[in-house]
Amino acid sequence: MDNTPIFTDDTIVFGLLMLALGFVFVTESIKTGFWPKFYKIVPGLFMAYMLPAVLTTTGLIAPEWTTISETGAETEHSTSLYYVASRYLLPAALVLMTLSIDLKAVFNLGWKALVMFFTGTLGIVIGGPIAILLIASVSPETVGGVGPDAVWRGLSTLAGSWIGGGANQTAMLEIYGYNQAKYGGMVFVDIVVANIWMAIILIGIGKRNRINKWLKADTSSIEELKEKVSSFSEKVKRNPSLTDIMVICAIAFGTVSIAHLSASYLAPFFENIVAGIESSTTRNIFTFLGSKFFWMISVSTLIAIILSNTKARNYEGAGASKFGSVFIYILVATIGMKMDLTLIFDNVGLIAIGVVWMSIHALLLILIAKIIKAPYFFLAVGSQANVGGAASAPIVASAFHPSLATVGVLLAVFGYAVGTIAAIGCTILMELAAIS
Repeated sequence: MDNTPIFTDDTIVFGLLMLALGFVFVTESIKTGFWPKFYKIVPGLFMAYMLPAVLTTTGLIAPEWTTISETGAETEHSTSLYYVASRYLLPAALVLMTLSIDLKAVFNLGWKALVMFFTGTLGIVIGGPIAILLIASVSPETVGGVGPDAVWRGLSTLAGSWIGGGANQTAMLEIYGYNQAKYGGMVFVDIVVANIWMAIILIGIGKRNRINKWLKADTSSIEELKEKVSSFSEKVKRNPSLTDIMVICAIAFGTVSIAHLSASYLAPFFENIVAGIESSTTRNIFTFLGSKFFWMISVSTLIAIILSNTKARNYEGAGASKFGSVFIYILVATIGMKMDLTLIFDNVGLIAIGVVWMSIHALLLILIAKIIKAPYFFLAVGSQANVGGAASAPIVASAFHPSLATVGVLLAVFGYAVGTIAAIGCTILMELAAIS
């Protein structure tokens, strides 16, 4: 089926995304009338995410599409904007947002951050089998299938994605041998449900004070970190010169180039080591070590932490984190354009499983946050470090304050590490639930 959008040129699409972001920032800066009331309810970051989704839904743009030639041959096309934003702008943003970080203060955030992260992981592990049991009681055929077509095999890839990331998802596909002809349906559920949940989290950020009050949360450690960074930024603040801006770009993209170069060697090196492991289970647990994206993010963050202990951190005074925020918002827009709101009504059965699954994840996070009085920041970032991984956890973290982006990355790295083994545990439970 030919589903070509009106605009297919990446240059034009990027311009539309930037116009959408410009609209959000201009309207958010208006102090009187309708817009202040609107943004009091709907955060600007959510709008930056949702407007591109509207552009995709109306057919103006699309993340991917199919054209049909006169001979009937189908050709798949896709935009490269998300790839560029996630591979180039994301690591650059992480560097610029981490320059002024106080790593000791990050670790002083305490044990609640880790508890909420692992709560999020547990929510995914138990959410899958519970979702299967609940949906099976209403629509048994939705969770049926035998052999490679068994739905629980396909859902194993969601578990890998929602605990770790793309590498873990691919590992689960290999481990359980799900029918690859149907794999696209699972990827679709992943995108729809994960993006809906991210949208809800972004809305919650705008109401975080009210949520924290309900949770009776102690936000002092977060506020202390924000205060330290803000005080340092104010102390070194200056009107940036052209030299300052060029050096900031050099730091950001020089680090990105080193990260890509390192990843090009580290990923194949570890991939060969992992391939030599005799046990297939152990081999698949460490599949993420062969991911270039994993090493790119890890090396970028490591370099940024090293730079934060040098004079380079003074470039925060010239607006380093603001440049990082620009890159983050562009990434948010490219993520938003992957969401076609009308497709939510396709594959209703699988979407229902995903929604129930994510709801269990969310409810468990809320319950534990209430019990241990964890701030909403830990709930939001702990969840996204699982469900969204290194691409979206920093986005959510930086929405609270640019200096907190590193927290999202560090937790996301945990997700990569435990992703496959936790997803295997989840899949075993899903298989038992499906055959019960």
